[in-house]
Amino acid sequence: MVRRHAEIEAAGIREVVVFHSGADELREHVAGLPFAVIADPGKRLYAEFGVESSYRSLLSPRAWWPVLRAVTLGAVELLRGRQKAPARTQDGGRLGLPADFLIGPDGTVLARSYGAHVDDQWPVEKLLTLAARARTVPA
Repeated sequence: MVRRHAEIEAAGIREVVVFHSGADELREHVAGLPFAVIADPGKRLYAEFGVESSYRSLLSPRAWWPVLRAVTLGAVELLRGRQKAPARTQDGGRLGLPADFLIGPDGTVLARSYGAHVDDQWPVEKLLTLAARARTVPA
């Protein structure tokens, strides 16, 4: 999403990401992101949109490679002094499942997807296709 942000923006999509962490915890991780980030440590938005937390977020074999990759890259950055060690605890826990929503200008949810594991989000191609379809559907 970050690498293709210009393409997403050119399609008329404004990306907003919600994390179940507090603002102080997020601040150091989101400074370079090209989209809006909302801290939701109480998971109010998660509850409103029906987003869950589950151990299965990490237990799915399809999540193992992305988790291993993230841990390895994080360890390398930690050893290089470019990253701090992760907090022992995290606001809202570490077991949040991802969810994607395409919301129209009027606030209507046009498409939704609830992830089955930690790395189960829409690929950019799917997001662009859904947005293009939404623009062509007559009101």
